Formats: sequence, structure tokens, C-alpha cells
Amino acid sequence: MSNVSYHISNLLEKMTSTDKDFRFMATNDLMLELQKDSIKLDEDSERKVVSMLLKLLEDKNGEVQNLAVKCLAPLVVKVKEPQVEMMVDMLCSNMMSDKEQLRDISSMGLKTVIGELPLSSPVCLCVLFRLSGALVSFHSSLLSSLLPQLTSPRMAVRKRSILALGHLVPCSSPALFSQLTEHLMAELSKGPSTSMSRTYVQCLATISRQGGHRVGEHLEKLIPMVVKFTSVEDDELREYCFQAFEAFIRRCPKEMSPHITTVTQLCLKFMTFDPNYNYDDDEEEDSMDLEDRLDEESDDEYSDDDDMSWKVRRSSIKCLEALIHTRRDMLLSFYSSISPALLARFKEREENVRADVFAAFSTLLRQTRVGTSHHGLISAPSDHHGNQGEEPTVVMLKKQVPVIVKALHRQLKEKSVKSRLGCLCLLTELTHTVPGALEEHIPALIPGIIFSLTDKSSSSTIRIDALSFLHVLLLSHPPQAFQPHMQVLLPPVVACMEDSFYKITSEALLVTQQLVRVMRPLEPTTTTGGGFDPKPFVKQVFSPTLKRLKATDIDQEVKERAISCMGHMVCHLGDHLGAELQGVLTVFLDRMKNEITRLTAVQTVAMVTASPLKIDLSSILPEVLSVLGSFLRKNQRTLKLSSLACLSALLSHYGSCIKPAALEAVLTELPALVDETDMHVSQVSMTLLTCVAKASPSSLAKISSSVLPGVFRLIHSPLLQGGALVAILDFLQALVLSKSTNCGYSQLLKCLTEPFHRPLSAPDCAAVHRQSYQSVARCVAALSSVCPKETPSTVSSLIQEVKSPASPESARVLALLCLGEVGRSGSLGASKEVQGVILEAFTSTSEEVKTAASCALGSMAVGGLNDYLPFLLKEISAQPRRQYLLLHSLKEVISACPSSSLSPHMESIWALLFQNCQCQEEGTRNLVAECLGKLTLVNPAQLLPRLQQQLKASSPLARSTVVTAVKFTIVDHPAPVDALLKDCIGDFLITLQDEDINVRRVALVMFNSAAHNKPVLIHGLLGRVLPHLYRETQIRKDLIREVEMGPFKHTVDDGLDVRKAAFECMYTLLDSCLDGLDVLQFLDHVEEGLKDHYDIRMLTFLMLARLASLCPAAVLQRLERLVEPLRATCTTKVKAGSVKQEFEKQEELRRSAMRAVAALLAVPEVERSPSMADFANQIRTNADMASIYQSVQGGEPGGGLGPAESMDLS
Repeated sequence: MSNVSYHISNLLEKMTSTDKDFRFMATNDLMLELQKDSIKLDEDSERKVVSMLLKLLEDKNGEVQNLAVKCLAPLVVKVKEPQVEMMVDMLCSNMMSDKEQLRDISSMGLKTVIGELPLSSPVCLCVLFRLSGALVSFHSSLLSSLLPQLTSPRMAVRKRSILALGHLVPCSSPALFSQLTEHLMAELSKGPSTSMSRTYVQCLATISRQGGHRVGEHLEKLIPMVVKFTSVEDDELREYCFQAFEAFIRRCPKEMSPHITTVTQLCLKFMTFDPNYNYDDDEEEDSMDLEDRLDEESDDEYSDDDDMSWKVRRSSIKCLEALIHTRRDMLLSFYSSISPALLARFKEREENVRADVFAAFSTLLRQTRVGTSHHGLISAPSDHHGNQGEEPTVVMLKKQVPVIVKALHRQLKEKSVKSRLGCLCLLTELTHTVPGALEEHIPALIPGIIFSLTDKSSSSTIRIDALSFLHVLLLSHPPQAFQPHMQVLLPPVVACMEDSFYKITSEALLVTQQLVRVMRPLEPTTTTGGGFDPKPFVKQVFSPTLKRLKATDIDQEVKERAISCMGHMVCHLGDHLGAELQGVLTVFLDRMKNEITRLTAVQTVAMVTASPLKIDLSSILPEVLSVLGSFLRKNQRTLKLSSLACLSALLSHYGSCIKPAALEAVLTELPALVDETDMHVSQVSMTLLTCVAKASPSSLAKISSSVLPGVFRLIHSPLLQGGALVAILDFLQALVLSKSTNCGYSQLLKCLTEPFHRPLSAPDCAAVHRQSYQSVARCVAALSSVCPKETPSTVSSLIQEVKSPASPESARVLALLCLGEVGRSGSLGASKEVQGVILEAFTSTSEEVKTAASCALGSMAVGGLNDYLPFLLKEISAQPRRQYLLLHSLKEVISACPSSSLSPHMESIWALLFQNCQCQEEGTRNLVAECLGKLTLVNPAQLLPRLQQQLKASSPLARSTVVTAVKFTIVDHPAPVDALLKDCIGDFLITLQDEDINVRRVALVMFNSAAHNKPVLIHGLLGRVLPHLYRETQIRKDLIREVEMGPFKHTVDDGLDVRKAAFECMYTLLDSCLDGLDVLQFLDHVEEGLKDHYDIRMLTFLMLARLASLCPAAVLQRLERLVEPLRATCTTKVKAGSVKQEFEKQEELRRSAMRAVAALLAVPEVERSPSMADFANQIRTNADMASIYQSVQGGEPGGGLGPAESMDLS
């Protein structure tokens, strides 16, 4: 730091020199220093540099002044806020100076500073507020002055006027904007000269781009005028017409809907407009030598300097691209209309236009990919090789693949680098969109790829793109497709590996890695029918890779990829490397000891360890174990996890070769890693301990006393679940079976259950979390399953524990859950005693005991369906008071049992559930609905139509149960019910129009579940469903009533739950079905929600923040109406005498509203809204609001708009 300060001080001293050259050179050196990422200035240096540069703005030498302005850009991001404020204040003051030159240079400086600052920064907002309203009073006179300039005889003046009008439009009033638009329309309707028509149409395009949605209301009159001018024989005018269409489409997609067909037809007509060239002749000469053909094309291309038709073609293609980008809902029609036309234009002779054709088609592919990722896939009941379950757009695209390849493969060999880059980018997009679709065409594509890799005139960019495309191709297609071409593919890739430019080398190593996989695939699905011999190619790949692996003076990315590439080589071809193998392994060991490459080396060793070739690692094994053990102490979490995974692989595959002494360095580090603070590290550590127990039991005995306490703490932790719990179960089973430690079955059982037997009055007794009961019960069952001889005595003791009145409640609850988990494995049999114990537990006064008995009965029935299910069904019918608990048991049975086991009992369960679907108790009805839904999944073809029939039930309770049941048939993974559900879900959604409010509420909940888990089910129905959804967001006064509570009156809104459900659906649709929404209509209802109840406002604030990110253009259209509700929330204060909860709720509302404001301020062009600028100024000048704004911007944890704000909608 001191060196930097000293150097800066020297430069500042030179800047005061009387010699202008000294000042210039010192300023230039300062700029170079400031552009370095590593430079950090102390506070004093910051102040001195800022003061000096502001002083240099007044320098007598113009070059020094300009250089000082350039220095401000890198400086502004290096200094703290007070210095930025000082800069801005001084620049603003200088702009008011009497000296013209100082005003000019200061305005340039201010523009530079503002350009570098993020919009949300306080300084930027301050500048915005100070300047935003300054010119408002002059807008009208500015417009009056600029409009006559559009008719100036000088073209430069006209263009500058158009530019000025473009800048005026965003901040002008609606009346002024209408005046400008009507003036242009009036002038165009007079039939002006071609030159004037160009100016007016160009001006229209500019104000549309800048004014956005406001031009939408004038489109009905504008479109016919612009369409008329496309028939005028003037290429520039036509170009401006299509630029205007493009601006209309991008800025007013909704208002353009009625005109889409007209504009599309014009684009398709003029994208082929090339009056000076005959493409038919070119097609007749297809047999001509490629080089000759290209030369002839080239001669024709530049034969006419006055030919401007290419501008018309380019602008029409750009217009089509805008259409594809903004109207994803029309993708299917684009594939039948626009796609063939674009494919036909791949032969375009003008290089720049051809690049735009490729860009437009790439946009079509990207939109297709986005569309398919938005929709969950429906599993097809049959024909896995057909097109069932695929998006129709993907099906149509696959049909066009041969035409695409035919049009592109020849262009991959063209001299034009730009064309080849366009081809490669397009093919890469195609491979991402439809993986595997190019398999038949690989022979046609490979010559073009090789040409780009070997052509001496090729730039580094084209080679990197060619390698990148080849890598994507190799990843997404089966190895057999490339094996016949290995002889021609390998040499150019290897040559690229030895290139001097590190990015080419890096990409080539990635490709080589995949080519190694192609030579000898290890995947079971690809080994059959191979017969490819990799031996001739091994040396060709190995030598250059080894050279890169051993090099130390190369880029880190190349080092890492060389390690990974050689790892794949050893993994796939290790048996062909012979004596070279041990040298490679030694290099891997060296790379593990290097801090820069150790992570990649550890991951590579783990991969080699798992190779089916059984590579001999004995030469490096002891040292590898020692190094990996030392990594377990490191703070780098990724390294720790990779080391644990590598150790597990080594023990699994080479356990017999590892001596106990070699493991000591590893085992001493493990106890500290088994901790609830990082569950994933604990899980991987437990997996490693399991491997130790199986491979080296004697080693485990040494550390059991230090490891086991941590394991038991983890088991009793409320955080234990999922993979970590499964890893512990495996470890306990391996530990008991190893019989190497003093901890046998009974000792482990005692340690597991001991905390549950302590009396609550004990001084060191902490309450045991509910999750711990489940974890311990599963551990007990796991131990019993590997010690069957011990199971009868364990079951007896558990039964006695439940029966004993002296047992603490926690011990009885645990005993019941353990019985259930043991029973789940089928170890109980049809024990009358167990059934009696469960029934007795149902009569307990403790709710915890009754719930545990319910879970236990369900688990036992899963393990012994024929023994326990009839008993369970009989009890549900006979014991209405225990029905809720027994239905919980039944739910567990239906959820956990396979369909084949449940089928014989399906009818009896179905009949019983429908007897209880009209129960008055909502909790019981919901349980019945969940059971019905999950039972439907057993035989959807038979049971789903029955649910459909029940929609006609007269009882609203029965209808609500049926609709809720459908919700439970919608799972987040492909299932056989999906195809059937897609056909009939529309009937279930008709209940959104039900007369009963509760039925409508559960219908909304079901719709929300479908939108969240399987949006493809409801995507096609949005047009019918959304009006009913939006209707439920309205406040209904007939559902609001007053309830008297003593001397007070309390308002109750019976429609609140339905409205909340509707807004939750809207929030979900933003993520899953955005392309099916009319965003402006959607925003109308969000706007209403901003004034609703607390819960709904919290939801709409989240939606607004999401919309600002997803649909900024639409949000800008509604901004004036959205600001006021946000302002009202942020400025509202709670009455002084209110309770604490009211203050907390209002504070949370304000914070949530401010998050939405922060998201809006991040939208480009938001500064053009006067009301938003005014509100932002209010926030800045109000200390309370400014504090909240700063905190949600990241001033405190969880303040930002991150994942923490997302809703749980599962």
C-alpha cells in the first residue's frame, strides 16, 4: 500500500508542473495505474487524486483536460462515496460557470461519472433528482424548436433533430408525446417527398424505441402509413420502415398483435429482395468447384457499389428476429412460416446480412429451448423412441434438421470467417436445443470443423468456436457416431492442444477428454456392439497431453484441464499406457501437493480410482492417503468434500491394499468433521467411516471412542434427515457387522435411546426434538435388520416400554415409533399383542403418544399389508373418534406401498374413503383427499374417471375433497397419471366457477400445485382459466362482515383466503407460465393487490420485484400507477397506541415494499419516469426511508432480493 501511495504522490507532484508535457504524461500514467484491478487507495490518496483531477479539468491545455476526464471513469469505482459526492458536486457547480470551455469539459466529466455508477447508488440518484425536473418547463418550447428542423435541407441537421427528439420523448408528458406523434402522422399523410418520408419514418422509429409503450395507442393509424411506404421504390425508406416495425414489435408487443400477420408477410417478402442477383443460377452451379463458386460470388457481390438492397434485407430479418424474441407464444406458427424462409436465406450473398440470418435463426432456437424448459415433461405411457411427450416446436425443429445441415455444412468451408462463426454458433444452439439430433449428419459436419481447425488463415476465435462446438457435439451424441472419424478428427485437435494461445489449448484439452471417452466408452449402455480399437490412437493423444501435464509455466486453466484430460486417459485407456502409467501417477501426486492444482488433482485421482480397469495405484497410495488426510484440516470446503469422496473411493476399491497404519492420518481428522454445522460434510464423512468399517475394521476400533459421541449427537440433532441419515444408518449396520469395537448391538441401542429415558427434571436434560424420534427409530430398525436374532427381544422390550406406566412420555413415543420402523421391514408378523398395544396407545391422554401410535400402525401395515390393513380399515369404520389418527396411518400405507401390493385392497380402501369425504372436520377431509389422490396413482386409468364423476356431487364438501385429491395426483416427476390428467384437468378446473367459496379456494390451490409442479398440464388452458383466477383477486364487499366482540367491532373478510390463494397462483405463474400471460393485464391485478390486506400486499411486492426482472418493459408502462401504492406503504405510520405486533407488521411491509422499489430502480430507463424520480428523491431525503433502502440493498443479512424471498409452493 505504501508503495502505491508513494508512486501516486510522485505523479500528483508532476501534475503541478509548469510543463504541459509533464502534466500530460503524469495524468496518462495515473490513468494506467487506476485501470489496474489490484490498485487500492487509502483515504488520503483518494482525496488528493480527486482534487487534482478536478483541478486539471481547468487546465489550459485541452489534451490534459481530456485525459483528466478519461481518468474519472476508472477512478469513480475505486474511491469511496464521499469522494464521489465531492466529484459530482464540483462538476455540477462547474456546469454553471461563465466559462464555456469549463462548462463543456465538466458536462463531459459528469456524463463519464454517471456512466460508471450503478443506477441504485445514492450519488447517481442525487444527480438524477437534481437534474430530472430542470428542463420540464422547456419541453414544449424544445419540441416547437425541433420539429421545424426535421424539414431542414441539411441531412445532418435532420439527423441531429431526430436524436434530440429521441432524448426528449422519455421524459415528456403524454400530451407532448401525442403532439409529436400526431405531427409526424399529419406530415406523412400529406405524401411528402421520398427524402422527407425517410426522415419522418426514421423519427417514428426513434421515438418508438425511446418512448416505448406510449406509441402503442397510435399504432392503428401508424401501421397502415408505414406499410404504404414499403411499396415506394426506395431502399433507404424501406430500411427505415422495417426499423420502425422492429421498434413497434419490441416496445408494444401486445398492441402489435393485430398487425403481426401483415408485418410478417412484408418481412418475408423483402428478406429476399435482391434485384441485382439471380440465386437460381447459383443453384444450377452446385456441382462447380467450391473455391471457384466462392470467387464468382465474391465478384458479383461487390460489382455494384450503389446497390443498397442488402439494407432492406437486413432490416426485414432484424424485424423477424424481434418478432421471434417477443412472441414466444407464436413459436409453433413461426416454425411453419418464418423458419423455412430463414433456411432458404442461408445462401444470402452479402456477408453481414447472412450473419443476421444466422442470428435470427439462433434466436428461434433459443426461444424453443426456453419454451421447453418452462414446461414440465409429461411421461409418455409408451413409445419411448417416438415424439410423444415432446413439445410440438421440438418435433417440427427435428424435421427441419436435415435442411439446416444441408444449408450449413458447405458454408463451414467458406473463406468468410464471419459466416463460419455464424454457422458454428447456430449449430451449437441447435445441439443444445435438440441434443442427439445431429447424429446422422456428423459425417457431413466433420469436414467443416476440421477446415476451421486447420485453415492457416483462421483466427483464434474461429478455432475456439469450432472446438467448443465439437465439445458440445461429443457430449450430446453417442460415442459410436464419432468412432469412424477418429483418424481425421484427432490430428487437428492434437495440433490445437500444442497451440501457443492458452484458450485454444484449454478448449482442445476439453475436446480430447471427450475423444478419449469415444475411443473406449466405459458406460454399460455403450460398451455393447463396439469393436473399436483405440490402440493406434493412444500414443498420438498421450504424448502432447503429458507434455501439457508436466509443464509448470502455463495458464492455470490449462493446468487443470491437462490434469483432468490425463485422468480420463488413465481411467479409459490405462491398460494401454504400459510403463508410462507410473510416471503419470507421480505427476498426479505432485499436483495434489500444489495449492493451485490440488482440487482438480484430488477429483482426478477419485475418478481414476473408480475406473473399471483397476489401475495399479500401489506406488502412490500411502502418500496419497497422507496428503488427503492433511486436506481434511483445510478450510476450503470443496477440497474437503472432494478429499472425503476420494478417500471413500480408495477404500472401496483398494481397501485390501491399504495398511491400517496408512489410514491413521485420515482417521484422526474424521471426528471433528461429524457435526451438525455442515450436514453435507458430515454425510460424506459417515460414508467414509462406513467404508473404513468394511475395509479396515481394526482401524475403526482405534477411533470409535472419539467418533461415536459425535455420531450420536448428529442422530439426536433436529437437522438430521435425507442423505445424512441414510449414511448414518449404513454406518451403524457396518459397525455392528464388523464386530471390531466394543460397541455391540445392545450398547448401540442403549446409547441411541438413553436421552429419551432421562426425566425432564434432570439438570442436564434438554428437550428432545421431534425429528430426533424419527431418526433414532430408523437407526433401531436398521440395527435390528442386520441382527435378526436380537429382534424378538428388542420388540418385547419396546412393547413393555409402551405398556409401562413408569416410562416417561418421550420413551413411550420412541418405543412406538421404533415398533413401527421395525414392523416396516416385516419383522413383527401378525402380532395380536402389538395391535393391542397400539389401540391402547390411542386412548392415551398424550397427543404425542397418540400421534406416534398412528405413525407406528401405518409403518407396520406397510411391512405386513395382509396382517394389518384389514385391521386398520375395520378400525376406521368402527372408531369415528379415532378416525383422524387412523387415516394418518392409512395415508402412510398408501404412500409407501408399491402399487402391485395395494391393488387387491384398492376397492375396499376407495369405498371407505368416499364414505368419509363429506366429513364436517376440514382436517379429516384433507386427509381423506390426500389418501384419495395417492390411491388414484395406483390405477389412474380406473380411478381418475371416478374422481371426475364425483365433481357432480351435490355436497360442496364432497366436491372440495375431490378437487383437493386431484392436487395430490400432481407430483413433481413424470408419472403414468400425467397423460390422463392432461386430458381431464380442464373439467376439474371448472370448479373455479363453483358457487361455493371453499370449493373455489381448493380449486385455486390445486391449480397452483399444477402450475408449480407440472405447468404443461395447465399451459394450454390459461386462456380459459385466467379470467376466473383474476376474478378471485377482487375484494368482494358481500363477503366482509362485522363481528361484535364485547364493546368492540371486528371486521372479518371471508374472501381473504380465496384472494390469497389467487395471488399465490399468480406468483407461481410468473415462474412457470410467463409466456402464457398477458403481462399488462397481470399487472392490473398486481396493482390492485398493492392496496389489499397485509398478506396480499407482501405477495404483490414479491411479484413486482420479480416482474421488474422478467418483464421490465411492461413494468415501465405501468410505473406511474405502481409508484403511488408503494409510496403509501413506505410513508404510512402506525398509530401511537398500537400493539407491538402492529408495529412489526408495518415495518415488515415497508421493508418488503422497499425491496420492490430497489428492484424497480434497477430497471433500465426507470430514471425517465418523473413520479419514480420524485419518489426516489423522497426516499433519499427521508432518513427513515433511506435507512430501510440501504438495508434491503445489502446492508444487513437477507436484505437483498435473493433466494430468501422465494416462496415455498410445493
